[in-house]
Amino acid sequence: MQFINDWLLQHATIIRLSSFFTLLFVMASWELLAPKRTLTAAKFTRWFNNISLVILNTICVRLVLPMTAVSVAAGCSEQQWGVLNQLPFPLWLSVLLAIIALDFLIYLQHVVFHRVPLLWRLHRVHHADVDIDVTTGARFHPIEIILSMLIKFTAIVLLGTPAVAVLLFEVILNGMAMFNHSNIVLPARVDSLLRRFVVTPDMHRVHHSVLFEETNSNYGFNLSCWDRWCGTYRAQPAHGHLGMQIGLDRFREPHYLQLHHLLKIPFVSSAVTRKP
Repeated sequence: MQFINDWLLQHATIIRLSSFFTLLFVMASWELLAPKRTLTAAKFTRWFNNISLVILNTICVRLVLPMTAVSVAAGCSEQQWGVLNQLPFPLWLSVLLAIIALDFLIYLQHVVFHRVPLLWRLHRVHHADVDIDVTTGARFHPIEIILSMLIKFTAIVLLGTPAVAVLLFEVILNGMAMFNHSNIVLPARVDSLLRRFVVTPDMHRVHHSVLFEETNSNYGFNLSCWDRWCGTYRAQPAHGHLGMQIGLDRFREPHYLQLHHLLKIPFVSSAVTRKP
């Protein structure tokens, strides 16, 4: 286990980049071959601006936060900070518990970003996408990304998360976000089986409904149990997956597909859009 741990940490950057681009290619290809819904906006425009936002977010995080989540976890391990560093657990068990705990944290954070008006303004950038596909999973305002990183850093320090657990969690989370935001067809039986354990595209698509009752459900990104246990699970959208409208009740004008207008969304009056 220690050898695997060391190898993963030595190749962390390659692992993250290769997994990201591989899954992006796989899910994008799947969307082309078997799309669930017909897109309503120009795909090239959406993709160009959504991916541009991802690049901008990466630059902003590197400028504002010189350390990474993995390096924070490594520092905590050296200093023996956090709960898991005080318990005599084998590494594999600490890694498993940390990944589960971080996933629950992401669920709770997502709920809070919907319920707190100021944070919802930031999170609207994610929900204002009028279509949902693999690029929507990474479409967040830079300020939200930085706040999320700070929350993650705090959790890592308090929990004493092993560095390899942080790496694995980030790879899993990024991969699952691309998967469950993707515009793909899954057979009903496969979807029913998978959503017992993880969040599927049909499950998460409900969360992107224009109806705020549905937006206020299915917050999970990875494990589906959090929504079931916390009472926020909704099986299907009221108007069906092909009939439902994606996005918010405003920010639907074509210019909101452009990067500079996306960045303005948190600062636009929320008088028209009902908070989920």
